[in-house]
Formats: sequence, structure tokens, C-alpha cells
Amino acid sequence: MIHFTRCNKRKLILYGIVFLVVYAIFSSSYNEHRSETTIANAKPEKVWEFVADFSKMKLLNPTILDFYITSDTGNADHWRYSVTYTEKLAHWPHWLNSAEAEVSVRRLSVDSSHRTCFFYGLYCLRAEGGFAFAASPGGGTHVVETVRYQCPPFLGRFCRAEVQFQRNAIMNNLSYQFNRHLL
Repeated sequence: MIHFTRCNKRKLILYGIVFLVVYAIFSSSYNEHRSETTIANAKPEKVWEFVADFSKMKLLNPTILDFYITSDTGNADHWRYSVTYTEKLAHWPHWLNSAEAEVSVRRLSVDSSHRTCFFYGLYCLRAEGGFAFAASPGGGTHVVETVRYQCPPFLGRFCRAEVQFQRNAIMNNLSYQFNRHLL
């Protein structure tokens, strides 16, 4: 039978606590978010072309600070590009992160996969997103965005607030871009 001394019990408890903290930091689950809007007086092709061009993302998403297209291939039926970008967190703006994305553009859809890294690339999270564009029954364009994102369990509220802020900003700014001439 093994007898633990008081020192060994403390070490065992300390190792257990460290393990739980590391697990909580580095484990993550996926969450989903969906947002949609209808843009009056805009053709789906025009809205799709606007969103497909990553340079327009700086107009749509206020958290993106800078970007660089690293590759660009394909044709009018299926265009693909890779981009690296720097962004700030909306709810903690002094904290910057770097991200890489693979973007796939097909007729009336834009899909992407992202790898966002913190702590100089030591801790990274993944996300997938997609935009779909369709003619709205009342005229204009119906835009649907779905995002599936990774988040550590103890930061669920923070991640959700960040995703909601960015998605709402994108949809509001997209509507503004196409409706500003009506003002």
C-alpha cells in the first residue's frame, strides 16, 4: 500500500490543478452563429462581388486593421485566394491577433476557413464561415452568413459577444454601402 506524505499530496493536487487550467485554456468547442439581412435595391451579383473582394472587408468589419493577399487562383466559376490579416478584438481593442484565411468564391457564395492566433502564434483557434446571396421576393438581395467558430469553454460569453459584434457590423455596414446613395 502506498502512503502519501503531506508534500506528495500537495504536489498531486498542484499537478491536478495545473492540468485542469491547461486543459481549460487549450480545449475548445465549436459554436455557431447565423445572421441575415435584406438589402433593398441591390442585385445579388453586386452584393456578392462586393463581399468576395477582401479589400472591402476593411469597410465591413471594423476590427480588421490590415491584410495581405498571399495567393490568388482560379477563374470566374471558382476563385480562391489566401489572405493574412491583423485584427483587434472589439471588446478588448488593445489586444491584436493575426489570422490566415482560405477563401473560396463561387457563384453567389463566399466560403472561408480561418486560423486566428494569439500570443505570437502560440495559441490558435479555427473558424469557418459562409455567405449566401439570393434575390429577395420583395426585390433586393437576401444575405445569409453562417459562422462556426472555436472558443475555449471559459470564454464562451466573450467569444459570442465578439462574433455577434463583428457579424452585426458586417451586415449593417454592407447594408449601408448599398443604401447610402438612397440617403
